[in-house]
Amino acid sequence: MAAQPPAPVPPGTPGAAPSGHPQDAYAPHDAYSPQEEFASQEQYAAPQDGYVPHPRQGPQDGYVPQHAQALQGEQVAPQERLDPDVRVRTRARPYARLTYGTGAQASLPPDQLPADYTPTERDLPVVGPDGTPVAYTDTLVDHPVVDLQQVGEGEAGGPLYVVGDVHGYYDELRAALFAEGLIDAEGHWAAGNARLWFLGDFTDRGPDGIGVIDLVMQLSAEAAAAGGYCKALMGNHELLLLGAKRFGDTPVQSGAGTASFQAAWLLNGGQKTDMDRLQDHHLQWMARLDAMTQEDGHLLVHSDTTAYLDYGDSIEAVNDAVHDVLTRSDANEVWDLFRKLTKRFAFRDESGPQSVRDLLGTYGGERIVHGHSPIPYLLGEVGTEDGESDEIAVEEPHVYADGLAVAMDGGVTMAGKLLVVQLPLTA
Repeated sequence: MAAQPPAPVPPGTPGAAPSGHPQDAYAPHDAYSPQEEFASQEQYAAPQDGYVPHPRQGPQDGYVPQHAQALQGEQVAPQERLDPDVRVRTRARPYARLTYGTGAQASLPPDQLPADYTPTERDLPVVGPDGTPVAYTDTLVDHPVVDLQQVGEGEAGGPLYVVGDVHGYYDELRAALFAEGLIDAEGHWAAGNARLWFLGDFTDRGPDGIGVIDLVMQLSAEAAAAGGYCKALMGNHELLLLGAKRFGDTPVQSGAGTASFQAAWLLNGGQKTDMDRLQDHHLQWMARLDAMTQEDGHLLVHSDTTAYLDYGDSIEAVNDAVHDVLTRSDANEVWDLFRKLTKRFAFRDESGPQSVRDLLGTYGGERIVHGHSPIPYLLGEVGTEDGESDEIAVEEPHVYADGLAVAMDGGVTMAGKLLVVQLPLTA
């Protein structure tokens, strides 16, 4: 029988998760299946209207991250930032020393929404600026500032960077990218022909998931114009947000009983402000993300699971299969994909190295780099029921499974660090 989900509790309460809501998707043991447990309509009382899970050290009412806010502190010319000596110096900055803005609310006012708008309506039409349904919405990805055919991917030979799970922590992302010399103080690409990969999970739990997506889309165009590139993989939270938007409360088949994407999204940190600001070009961008790729011998994926093997025996086949699932838009099929990519810990414990070898043998590469499972949980360092434990200060990725796997989720939602690192790493 699935466990009953605990009710949200204020941060600091004994037994509370660091973010003030249950540790729903961060499982301390392999048998835990959070989405199937907490997505059942029959097993929990739905949050009251307007409920938004509070992020870690949640800002005061009316807080909106001010995207134009420049990072504080010493500024380094963009052309200097890839110099190793300069990068060591910028790393010494106090982490995420930012000033919160007090700008106008970023979400669209209800009186400006189209009459037929609802965040849970199935097959929601694409609506143009004048409220008229249209077949397609152009995006920044569709019309970048440079002709991508003139900047071939094989020509970008700069340093390779990866970013772990962001989960809506826009300011922390800006600080981490700036510290590595990848963006300037205004948030624009400053790394020339560098290559940057995000490992997925851009939204939920943190205060500004849509701001994170907008920044990644912006950097994708700017990096291409500079001869590099910025790309992203699909995480399970992208599937969760897509499902909540497309299918809402439509029942899906789950081992835990009657479930829905809307219920799972709310109980896994879904933010109402993100849903309010979610636009068609965000949905189109997320639906086109690949599930895996290989760079310089690194197999990049979001989840530490072998479930990718269920979708094909090559990187191209897996990505095509995931895109086909989202194109068919069958709620149960998308739910099954979401459930499989929510599995974790396949590379941990004694069988872990062999699981990694199974994936590398099928898809190629010499080492897997993933997000999804926070490093403190991979290390077995989880909080006790009374909330007393020795916190682990995550400062770098976790290399494990006989050196074959690299974990990149530093646990930013748990007062940890948002990791941005250059590959390759030494074991």
